[in-house]
Amino acid sequence: MPGPSNIKRKGKGHKKKNPRPSLESQITLQRSTSYESSTSQSPPSSTPPADHDAILPDLHAITLEEEETNHPTEPFVPPFPFIHDPGNGPRVRDTRAFLSSKFFAQPPAFDIPLCAEFAQEEILEMLCTILPEETALILWYNKSRATSRICPACQRLYCLGDILPDHVPDGAERVGKRPSPLLEREQNISGLCSPVCFVLASFNYPGAIQSAWGRMEDEMDDKTWELLNGPGEGSVQNDVGRSLGMLVKMTRLHDLGLAQLCLGEEDFMADNTQYNDEFHTSLPDVVS
Repeated sequence: MPGPSNIKRKGKGHKKKNPRPSLESQITLQRSTSYESSTSQSPPSSTPPADHDAILPDLHAITLEEEETNHPTEPFVPPFPFIHDPGNGPRVRDTRAFLSSKFFAQPPAFDIPLCAEFAQEEILEMLCTILPEETALILWYNKSRATSRICPACQRLYCLGDILPDHVPDGAERVGKRPSPLLEREQNISGLCSPVCFVLASFNYPGAIQSAWGRMEDEMDDKTWELLNGPGEGSVQNDVGRSLGMLVKMTRLHDLGLAQLCLGEEDFMADNTQYNDEFHTSLPDVVS
């Protein structure tokens, strides 16, 4: 029998209920929702380029390193000064470095015939075969320069005509006092700057010191020249003593004895006459 209660049941019976979602579908829905929210909130970011500077080596640095290795830069200041002054005149510490300097070293005197001949590189090579390198460089410099000299014994740098202070000051006043003519000649001949240095250089030939001082071979007596050509009588037999003694003997000859080394005895005697004439014209007169 129809009544109000039946109508209510019928209405409830036609209402559909949604099924409860499963746990798996809820997890999937949460993932998709979180992905959509993250993509919608932040703009898409592009992948950063690979850092090639961190991977590849610095080619510019390698190139500079190779250039520095192949072409090392010279220091502006030498490791130590090649000239120093102990208080009584400048001294040359490194002759080769001094010769390469354009400010301190005097250029060769090519306008003087004898200096121009000695300035040849072949002469220096020959001297290096006879003397130690330092002594050979000093002798070559003294013979190829007009006025500049390096003392072979004490390495003092000076010019011909300079009034040089004594090695050991004794308090005597020497301002304006000219050196003796023999000292001037010895400075021109060998570059030895003082009587003390000449005695030191010829110490192995004590009998020839006085007669050889300031004189060439053709101005000495035969006995003195034989003493210089002998083995020596002194006790200084080290390399420095022998090289200085050889320098004293070589500088008594107008061509340093190089012609006799290269030529025969007869050719040397004929050729040496020309050197004698040219050399005497460039030296001051000797006051005995």
